[in-house]
Amino acid sequence: MRQALGRGLAALIPAAEPEQTGQAKDIQAPGPVKVPIDKIRANRFQPRKNFDQDKLAELAETIKEHGLSQPIIVSRDEQNGGYELIAGERRLRACQLAGFVEIEAIVRTGYTDKQRLAVSLVENLQRENLNAIEAALGYLRLMKEFQISQTELTKVVGKAKSSISNTLRLLELPDNIQKAIHDGQISEGHARAILMVDDDSKKQALLNKIIEDGLSVRDAEDLARVVCGIAKEAADKRKRHTKQAKSADIRDIESALQHHIGTKVEIRTKKDSSKGVITLHFYSLTDFDKLINILKK
Repeated sequence: MRQALGRGLAALIPAAEPEQTGQAKDIQAPGPVKVPIDKIRANRFQPRKNFDQDKLAELAETIKEHGLSQPIIVSRDEQNGGYELIAGERRLRACQLAGFVEIEAIVRTGYTDKQRLAVSLVENLQRENLNAIEAALGYLRLMKEFQISQTELTKVVGKAKSSISNTLRLLELPDNIQKAIHDGQISEGHARAILMVDDDSKKQALLNKIIEDGLSVRDAEDLARVVCGIAKEAADKRKRHTKQAKSADIRDIESALQHHIGTKVEIRTKKDSSKGVITLHFYSLTDFDKLINILKK
C-alpha cells in the first residue's frame, strides 16, 4: 500500500472491493443521482463536531438561489435500505434547512468502515472545513488507521509536511487550551505561540492574556519570547554589534525590573555609563495603563 500513496486518496481506496456478502460491486456509480434526504443517516466518522448555524443558513440561501454546486457522497446502507453519508454534511444540513426533500449524491458501494473514514477525513481536510484541533485529530487517526508516516500523509491530503507537523503539535497542549482552539477563542497561530512556552502554568497565563487583551498573533509571539527569555533576532544582532558589552550588573537590573513590572525591560548605556535609555515594552492598552500607573507611584 505504501508504494501506491503517490496517487493520493486512491491509494487508500482501491478501485473496487467485495462487500461482506462476497459480491463485488463498483466503488462509484456512473454519476450523481437524486436521493431522498430522509433516507440518509449521519456519518459515523464525521471529524467535524461544530457547525456554525449562521453560516449554514447562508449556505441554505445560496443553494436555494443557485442550486447545489457539488453533490454529496453517500454509501448504501444495506441493512436499513437507505444511505450513509460519507462526505458533505454541511451541504446536507443546508439542504435540510432549505426544505429540500431530495439531494444530488454520488452513491458508492463496497466501502469498508476504514475506507469511509478515509474519504470523510480527507474530504474535510482538503476543503479546510475543520478547526485546527479537528484537523490534528484527523491527521493522527489517518496515520494510525492506515499506518502511514507524515511524509506519506502529505501525498494523501495535499498539505505540506511542515503544515501537518505544526498542526499535530497542537495536540501536545493542555486540554483546556485545545478546547480554546476548538471553540474559536484563539487561532492556530496563537496556539503555536503558546507552544513556545515550556512551563504549563506560563502557558495558562499566556492563554489568559491572549483572550483577555485580544492580542494579535504577532503580539502573542513577542510575549511568548519574553516569557521564555528569548530576545528578538533584531535585538540579538544589535547586542552582537554593540561596541560596549552590557555588564552583568545591567543585565541583573534588567532581569529584576522585568520580574517586578511583568514586561520586557531593556537598558542601554552610552559611552559614558552614567547615561543611557530604559525601554519598557507593552503589548496591549491594558499593559500600557499598568505601566503608567506603576510610573506614577
